[in-house]
Amino acid sequence: MLRPDQVGLIFALYAVGCVVAAATTRATLSGSWPQVVGGALALAATTATVHYANEYADYETDAIATGSEFSGGSGALHEYGLPRSLARRATVLSGVATVPAGAVAWLAGVPPRALAVLGIILLLGWQYSLQPLALAWRGFGAATNALVGALLLPVYAVSVVTPPTVAHVAAFVPFTIVTGLSLLTTQWPDRDGDAAVGKRTLATRLTPRRLRWVFLAVAAAYVASVVAVAVTVSPPTPVVVAHLVPLPAIAWATRTFTRQESPLPGVVSMVSLAGSLAVAWTLVLGVV
Repeated sequence: MLRPDQVGLIFALYAVGCVVAAATTRATLSGSWPQVVGGALALAATTATVHYANEYADYETDAIATGSEFSGGSGALHEYGLPRSLARRATVLSGVATVPAGAVAWLAGVPPRALAVLGIILLLGWQYSLQPLALAWRGFGAATNALVGALLLPVYAVSVVTPPTVAHVAAFVPFTIVTGLSLLTTQWPDRDGDAAVGKRTLATRLTPRRLRWVFLAVAAAYVASVVAVAVTVSPPTPVVVAHLVPLPAIAWATRTFTRQESPLPGVVSMVSLAGSLAVAWTLVLGVV
């Protein structure tokens, strides 16, 4: 139920955020390792409770065969014949665990500013799936997921090491947008199952034609954001080049969105940018 592949990507982004902090300030990872480890512990508890909440909320959706392994829940409860209440108990227990995990992080030197960002991640992560907001069920799933996982998460990592600046936030805006693209593609093959249980994602609300226009607008916003960040923030050259890597996948996704069931083109665009940014910022830091 923890979705190990997604957990791996979460901690990879956490690592990238820590590297960005060290590469853009006088802070060093060797001197900040207690905070980095403490921040990772608090993030682990937060990730667990958010994922379990998603499993609980998507129990009915997962009972219906859908076309994507990238969205919804893991389907583990149905696969192993386990009750939905297990996900609820896991959500509560891991949610309670965020308190001692946060205390350990604070004792390790994680500053209050970082814990405040993590608190926002926790609240939005819960409200992505659960009432009263249930954002994923009201058409705000893609935007919320992108905001939490692609912007707030790396900003949290930066905050663990050093006070974040506007430039730090701006550096992750293009990645946030391309993550939104990926999430639109993962919603599409799940539209029938989502509609059957009342999960009103954008894919269930809009016609394929309108969805393609939304996708095209977001793709254009990605290109515009890359240009804007390059002009205003002036990131290092390897980072600018990294933002060009997902363009072929974005073009592929634009051409195939709503015309094929597989979300692979959108997922490739997000993962390729995450990987290229990791390499680029590591080069900037001078590790490689």
